[in-house]
Amino acid sequence: MASSNSAPLTSLDQLLEPFHEAQKPRARWKIGTEAEKCGVYSDGSPVPYLGERGVAAVLADLVKRHGWFEEREHQEGDVIALRRGDASVTLEPGAQLELSGAPLTTIHETCSEFRAHLRELEDISEKLDIQWLGLGFHPFAKTEDLEFVPKLRYGVMRQYLPTRGKNGLDMMLRTCTVQANLDYANEEDAIRKLRVSLRLQPIVTAMFANSPFVEGKITGERSHRARVWLDVDNDRSGLLDFAWEDSPMGYRRYIEWVLDVPMFLVKRDGKVVHNTGQTFRRYLAEGWQGVRATQEDWVTHVNSMFPEVRLKRTLEMRGADSLPTDLVCALPALWKGLLYEDHALAAAESLASKVRLEDAKNARADIADHALRAKLGERDVGEWASDVLRIAQGGLERLSNLNKSGEDERIHLARLESMVNKGQSPADALLEKIDPKAPLVPQVLAHAHL
Repeated sequence: MASSNSAPLTSLDQLLEPFHEAQKPRARWKIGTEAEKCGVYSDGSPVPYLGERGVAAVLADLVKRHGWFEEREHQEGDVIALRRGDASVTLEPGAQLELSGAPLTTIHETCSEFRAHLRELEDISEKLDIQWLGLGFHPFAKTEDLEFVPKLRYGVMRQYLPTRGKNGLDMMLRTCTVQANLDYANEEDAIRKLRVSLRLQPIVTAMFANSPFVEGKITGERSHRARVWLDVDNDRSGLLDFAWEDSPMGYRRYIEWVLDVPMFLVKRDGKVVHNTGQTFRRYLAEGWQGVRATQEDWVTHVNSMFPEVRLKRTLEMRGADSLPTDLVCALPALWKGLLYEDHALAAAESLASKVRLEDAKNARADIADHALRAKLGERDVGEWASDVLRIAQGGLERLSNLNKSGEDERIHLARLESMVNKGQSPADALLEKIDPKAPLVPQVLAHAHL
């Protein structure tokens, strides 16, 4: 008998089920953090997936020594992920290594989890001469220097995305992010948080801008990653114009958008059924090459959306560059402070209401270049950032989740606060340490490693 997830879908109402099933009462809200990093050798060359000193060898060591379990897409497939409890280690297309952390109650726990992950990597990385960099874009490699991880979806994206925008391969192979995933109580709560976070996301992108190098050169940008995302696939990315409208909105409006985005693929028995160009709406109505739409197909398709905030079983905040160790926890701390405490959420909603869609769109390229020194509407982004940070700090103070030393989660925003007060992004702070007349590779390895 087919499982409920593999049985054919028969109505649009079934597409709402994953969102309703994900709803949680406030007492069960947690936060998950995903942190990506690119690996380089001491000469700056990229670490590939395969080979004696490749990422696959790192995964094998984590399995052997630290109790992780291998995951493959199918029985004959390569190892493309590890799992241990509610956490996983996954790979982006260019062999960027990601810790997809377990859902945790406090940011204190998030920091402990990330530092434990780095300790597990330490011995094998030293042995293989690998350093992991907390930057939003690979600082040295050209696109052609990087190999694709053998994951079914990546093969389809490799062919399809370059037909949709000029930066698809760069996004896949050379970008890295830190992402925060948050819970929602019900439909109204999910949509409220989605709308607030979409409006604030350009500001947060500026606060965490951290990719000032491309192919061994200082570009003058603060976030090349943010620039890449301006031209990847506008059908499935961006700020979701429809969510800025004043009209009432629910899950159905979001899925109506997802339904009309072209698909990547359908997976059956470890094999790909290519259907790029067909929308899920047509697939649901007509099928494709004898295959009918299932709940598993729907979840796969929802996961192929790349907006700045993505609605899935959690709300995913996707606008930040990868970060150094002492800032990784600032991103989930910021979003928790903004969205998980009622007074803070109301204040964030009020602030967000002042951000106009056209201003946000117009600011994105300026933010990629200048981060907090860019303009958003009539204000410097740094002024907006100070307001966002103040609201988040208030939320964390009232939530009062204390560590063993009696400190609340505001401690994870301390370095971010220092930079915002100076009008600096992480890229600005990093560039202060770089001598443009000296070789770049050793300087980046010294100052951007995790």
